Amino acid sequence: MIDHRLHVLRTLAEYGTVTATAAALHLTPSAVSQQLRLLARDLEVELLAPQGRRVQLTPAARIVLRHADALRLQWEAARAELAAEGAELRGTLRLCGVSSALATLAAPAVASLRETHPLAEIQITEEESADCYRLLLADEADIALVLPGPEAPPVTDSRFEQASLTTDRQDLLVAATHPLARHKGIELAEAADQPWIVKKHNNDTYPLVTAACAAAGFTPRIGHEVKEWYAVSALVAEGLGVCLVPRIVPLPEHAVMRIPLLGKSIPTRQLLTAVRRGSSGHPLISAGLAALRDKASAISG
Repeated sequence: MIDHRLHVLRTLAEYGTVTATAAALHLTPSAVSQQLRLLARDLEVELLAPQGRRVQLTPAARIVLRHADALRLQWEAARAELAAEGAELRGTLRLCGVSSALATLAAPAVASLRETHPLAEIQITEEESADCYRLLLADEADIALVLPGPEAPPVTDSRFEQASLTTDRQDLLVAATHPLARHKGIELAEAADQPWIVKKHNNDTYPLVTAACAAAGFTPRIGHEVKEWYAVSALVAEGLGVCLVPRIVPLPEHAVMRIPLLGKSIPTRQLLTAVRRGSSGHPLISAGLAALRDKASAISG
């Protein structure tokens, strides 16, 4: 096992403060400080230097992190090789992701995996994209279904292997009685004067909405902050606003209409798979990724 204190140090490098690191790891600030002090003592080096309210990693800490990344890569390769020794796939596969991807892609993929690999136990956890990456690094998930965004690491981040799974177009969702519901397709700018329904915080959809509206030449006026798709659809059905809805999202039987968007900048979102670098060779993780690709291809086709 890789020393958990190295993960704490890596998280501190990402967040910059002990308080933010503790929140991300669900620890107390004192616990984070103690683990880092013990790691520094065992390595006989200084790892942190105060810088105002933040802390700065020392050159020694950067060296430690570089070797820690290499150790994790080797550890993942070792686990994959050991798992390949078995005649049948067994063990636990943990998936996490955004709700729409779990409903449309992960659920049927897991059903297929249970048929082909009955000895494997598969678990699903719903989280926003940024939290999914943290679950991967904490070894609390194996495959993440995520959306690129301002809080997500770039695809070049060496800690992960990320791959495009599918491109999902977005439609405008309006009440069935809304004047725009008469159209077979509209440009997004035609909804510029509408109240919008989207939660601003802890919601991967919000940056997608604001980026799409900015490309259409306007800033959305947020009328209601709601996140869960059933509730969003219910509010739209009552004429309380409009929203963007991914095409793969199954909607309840509310009095709503999906209006396809036209024009030069049709909003889409890119769904990615992410795993810890080096872990994709694990037979169970490889099977999970293949099942997800199969379901994504079926939807796209």
